[in-house]
Formats: sequence, C-alpha cells, structure tokens
Amino acid sequence: MTDHPARAVPRPALVGIFGGLFAGYLGLTAVIPVLPAFLRDRHAAGDLVVGLVVTVTAGTALLVRPVAGALADRYGHRTVMLTGALVAALGGLLYFLPLAVPALVAVRLLLGAGEAALFTAGAVWTVALAPHHRRGQLIGLYGVSMWGGISAGTFLGATLQQVSFTAVWALAAAAPLLAAALIALVPVPHGEPGTAAPREPGTTAQGKSRGGGGLLLRPALLPGTALALGAAGYAGLAAFVVLHLDARGIGSGVLVLSCFSAVYAGTRLVIGHLPDKLGPRRVAAWSAAGEAVGLTIVALAPNLPVAVAGGVVTGVGFSLLHPSLALMVMNRAEPTRQGAAIGAYTSFWDLGLAVWGPVTGLVAATLDYPAVFGVGAACAVAAAAMAAWIGRPAGGHGGTGSPGGPGSERTEARAA
Repeated sequence: MTDHPARAVPRPALVGIFGGLFAGYLGLTAVIPVLPAFLRDRHAAGDLVVGLVVTVTAGTALLVRPVAGALADRYGHRTVMLTGALVAALGGLLYFLPLAVPALVAVRLLLGAGEAALFTAGAVWTVALAPHHRRGQLIGLYGVSMWGGISAGTFLGATLQQVSFTAVWALAAAAPLLAAALIALVPVPHGEPGTAAPREPGTTAQGKSRGGGGLLLRPALLPGTALALGAAGYAGLAAFVVLHLDARGIGSGVLVLSCFSAVYAGTRLVIGHLPDKLGPRRVAAWSAAGEAVGLTIVALAPNLPVAVAGGVVTGVGFSLLHPSLALMVMNRAEPTRQGAAIGAYTSFWDLGLAVWGPVTGLVAATLDYPAVFGVGAACAVAAAAMAAWIGRPAGGHGGTGSPGGPGSERTEARAA
C-alpha cells in the first residue's frame, strides 16, 4: 500500500535509529586504528595476521546481511537491530580478555555478524517508517549516520590509544550499549513487522514462495551488481590516490580523500531528496556517470586543484549511487521480503570491496596508478548502464507514473 504523501516523518523514532547506528559504528570502528599496534605489541604479529584480524569482519558481514534482513522481516526491525547492537557490545567486552590471535579472529567474526544485523535491520526500518516520497532521502541520511559513527570512532579510538588499550576496549563496549538503549526506546506501532505471528521463511503474506535467497535474491541482484561495480572506484581512490599524487610530484593526496568524504556526506544532506523526486533509476545512472568523470579527472590531474576537483566530482556522484540503487531494490521487492532484499543488496558492497581491493592492487603493480582510476571509471560506466537498464519492461514503456519517477519504476519492477 502506498504511503500517504502527507504522512509525517516520525522524528523521535529516526533519532533513535540514526543515533543507535551512529553509536554502534562508533564502538565498532574505535578499535580499527588500534588493533595493528595491539597485535604487534602483545602478539608480535606480522602484516598478514594484522590484515586478517582487521578485515575478517567483512566475511561474516557478507554472509549475515541477507539473513539479518530476512529475520527483520519475520521478527521485527527493532528486535534484530537491537540484537546487533548487543552483539557488538559483547564483542567489545571480549577485548578485555587475554585472547590469543585465533580467539581474536573469532571475536572479529562475531562483530561482523553484529554489524550486519545492526545496519541491515535499521536500513529497512528507516524505509518502513518513512513517507514514500522521502524514502531515498532517508536512506541517504541513514548512510551519513553510519559514516559519522565511523569517522568519530576511528578518531576517538586513535585518541584513547594514547591512554591505554583498555580505554579503547571500554569505548568499544559502551558505545554499542548506548546504541542498544537508543534503539530500545523507539516504539513499534501495532502492525509493524514483529507484531504479528511470524510467517514461514521465504513466503509472502499470501503464502507464495519467492525464488532465490542470499545474494541471489532477485530484486537485489542487478542493483547489487551495479553497487559492486561502483565500489571499484572507491576502492581505488581510498587505496591509491595518495601514492598516485606522490608519484606525480603533486602530493597532498589526503586532501583529496578529505574533500571526497566531506562532499560525500554534504551531497546527501543537500540534495539527498533527488532519488525520490527524479526517480532512483535516473539518479543512479547519472551518479555512476559522475563517479566515472571524477575518477578520470583524478587519473589525469596535472596539479592539486584539478585532483581535488576530481575528488569532489567523484564524491558527488558516488554519494547518491547507493541510496538510489537501494530505493530501486525496495521498489522491486515484495513488502514481506524487503529486509532480505536490502540485506542482500548491501552484501554486494562487501563483495565489491573484497574483489576490487586485490584487483586494484594488481592493476597498480602491473600497470600504473592512473590505470587504477581508469578501471574504476570503466566499472562506474558499466554501473551507469546497468542502472539505466534495470527495470525497463519490454518495449521500454514506463507504465503509470511520470517517466523515471517512483511510480513508473514500481510498474517496471513488476514487468522485469
């Protein structure tokens, strides 16, 4: 059923959800800048072990996101999001124990599951609470809350490391507990998921089974693939822009990354409503194209101002790609499986980074740094083409609603 356009955004609920996400990620990421030094100091760990312990959370996050989304559909968004926050708090407490490296890996795997549940359930909950005409905007703001928590967490973790590792572990446990408290305060109106009797997994309200599961969930497959393609540019920029500009004698690559991050957040705050207003398919296609243009500028930049401009263009384009594609997923999914769909969709981000991290490293090693950004730009062009193509019915007619608008894309989703 379509939301009434005048339905107000429940601000206290969004404060609890967004605040819970921010606090949860603050705790989850506070340990990231600290773990390498901790592993070297306490366990004499080498680079391979450090990399494994820091990044292993992505493995469980990739696998758990679709499951967490399906559980949110069945048992309620608050229940699953609250569980994710509590699991994150438990992981923070486990850092206090004198654990060997294998046990630390197990703790990190547990934290990956908690992060997946926290983010996925909250994302679908946000969409469920939002008026239809503001869903894309609120998905974008939800992402800003996550990145805000990541930024604050890494800064506070690095600062507290100067005090002691114990202080960092305390923050890693306390922040998710605060997240759990904020989430628990959000009321669940009657009729929301989790207030009715649970259905069999993989069925709709009418009892009809929907094919596919995990990453292969049909509404998420094509938008998720486009997201994974878009991730190539981000992976290359984050890993190699500093080295690329140093090799050109320009330097200050950190400034390009900082401008990218600032514009990434600012774009969602200022024009985050565009996927709702213009239609998510159109905005996704143009966003990916903008990412490709920005990466090309960075690859060819002869000086710092041009490189910064490339980072800004990349940030503007990449910022709206995720919420636009996510809105396409929500429009294409059955109401009773939107949690599973958004969980599967976000797993493609983890998959993209897992693939493009080593691929861009291989490109840099065998070719050169500009080639890294060229590959990212080519993938972004492919993402733009895929986003423009997704959901078009045979004959190219958009059905009801304005061309490219949300109404027409719902019609296209049924025809796809």
